[in-house]
Amino acid sequence: MNWLIEDFLAPTMIQAIIIITLVAAVGLYLGRQKIFGISLGITFVFFAGIMAGHLGIVVNKDMLTFAQNFGLILFVYTLGLQVGPGFFSSLKKGGIELNMMGLAVIFLGLLLTLILHWTTGVPLPNMVGLLSGAVTNTPALGAAQQALLQIDPSNSKGITDMALACAIAYPLGVIGVILAIIVLRKAFANQTEKSHKETRDTTTYVAEFLVCNPSIYNKSIQDIMRLTEKHFVISRVWRNGKVSIPTSDFQLKERDHLLIISVKSDVETIKVLFGEQENVDWNKEDIDWNAIDSQLISRRILVSRNRVNGVKLGSLRLRNLYGINITRVNRAGIDLLASPNLRLQIGDKLTIVGEANAVNTVGKILGDEVKRLDNPNLIAVFVGIFLGVLLGSLPISIPGISTPVKLGIAGGPIIVGILMGAFGPRFHLTTYTTQSANLMMRQFGIVIYLAGLGIDSGAHFFETVFRAEGLLWVGIGFILTIVPVLIVGFIASQIYKVSYAHNIGMLCGSMANPMALNYANTTVDGDEPSVAYATVYPLSMFIRVISSQLIIMLFM
Repeated sequence: MNWLIEDFLAPTMIQAIIIITLVAAVGLYLGRQKIFGISLGITFVFFAGIMAGHLGIVVNKDMLTFAQNFGLILFVYTLGLQVGPGFFSSLKKGGIELNMMGLAVIFLGLLLTLILHWTTGVPLPNMVGLLSGAVTNTPALGAAQQALLQIDPSNSKGITDMALACAIAYPLGVIGVILAIIVLRKAFANQTEKSHKETRDTTTYVAEFLVCNPSIYNKSIQDIMRLTEKHFVISRVWRNGKVSIPTSDFQLKERDHLLIISVKSDVETIKVLFGEQENVDWNKEDIDWNAIDSQLISRRILVSRNRVNGVKLGSLRLRNLYGINITRVNRAGIDLLASPNLRLQIGDKLTIVGEANAVNTVGKILGDEVKRLDNPNLIAVFVGIFLGVLLGSLPISIPGISTPVKLGIAGGPIIVGILMGAFGPRFHLTTYTTQSANLMMRQFGIVIYLAGLGIDSGAHFFETVFRAEGLLWVGIGFILTIVPVLIVGFIASQIYKVSYAHNIGMLCGSMANPMALNYANTTVDGDEPSVAYATVYPLSMFIRVISSQLIIMLFM
């Protein structure tokens, strides 16, 4: 049995692997258990590691450092790769307002961190650790630790205390956002009901319009679409007793009847454009829209052919050549406008309506082969990590700061991941990974990081919590969680009139809190909280990782 004791206690490479994997397995199992309907998920790995460190288990320092750093690099890079395709599009139109409010939550938290640091005397590294825990963002903690090491490589105690502070603030960070949502829901109950009605008004809507606006007579559909920012699809046209699917070059005439797919909130704008809306009566004898329905199908087609990776949708001329309509493009969970200038990427899902033969032909052009996407594109992963680590180690001189700033192993890889996910296809670089494969890499990375972080900081965790300083940390962490959320949530609701569903989704995304999002989704009928969460999460995650380093660099 000596070999078994040696494997668990001797600080060797074998022992490091055994302890880290055991901590990860125990933490993942316990993370599934719910307390009052709330579970910590993979974050419980952090606390399992703390318990292992508290029990006196010591792991080889070099192995532990490598595991933590590589896990963090893998997580932030694959996160950037996943959100990159929809990152810049999420900043446009309605996403700008939500992202600005998400940034307000972040900057208010940073301001509170500095104010509490100056008023309470808590060291800045500990305050940044408390902030990372309060906003449930361990990658930001990793980035801040790297920044502290740049300034003072020998400050191992500061690194440990920062992780301890994060661990102390984390549980209330999860619960605090949920409590804030409950407060907002109670305070604005009337608006919550109103947002439910608004949600139903944004569902897909079919309406019939009569062309009686002289300014669009004899103009093609593509020219007319340029006259408005609203997105809609002219599904069918009735003229001279015949129903057809129009191409983008089809010219509209006076008294043409159009069947248009849009959202109900855009109906008034479309009415102004075409001139008159009619009540759709599917039983009308003079227009039998159903006469063509038997010939139409709707399919979701997957872009899997490398030849069309990075190609503009308009250059394929699919609508004109095959008489089909592309009603929606979904990329990384975000619906995009199917505009001619949209560059297709491997993994895009296009919803196409048209005759069966035409849709099948378009499917062959775009690929539509799921098996082809099952093959991992590991070149992009390794090249991206290589470039990300190089970028992270690049010294950046900022006026007024004596020490050059580095993006570090958290900032560099996430930037490269976002850029490769967004622009890689333009250079015909296949960066697509299936959502399950990306999630696997992300969770593997963050679990290894959390296990190592917990083991490293566990030795002094409980003695820190059960003293006056620890209780102060708990109170500060709770303030950093709930105050920014309540202030911005109130402003968004009362001043900017953001619907309740989008408001709580934005708050969960800005706090990077999927556990709170799960609760938020139970308070509304639709999926608006998830959409708002996905809209603000990429930018919020990026800003939190970068700002945690900058606050150390600027104010230490």
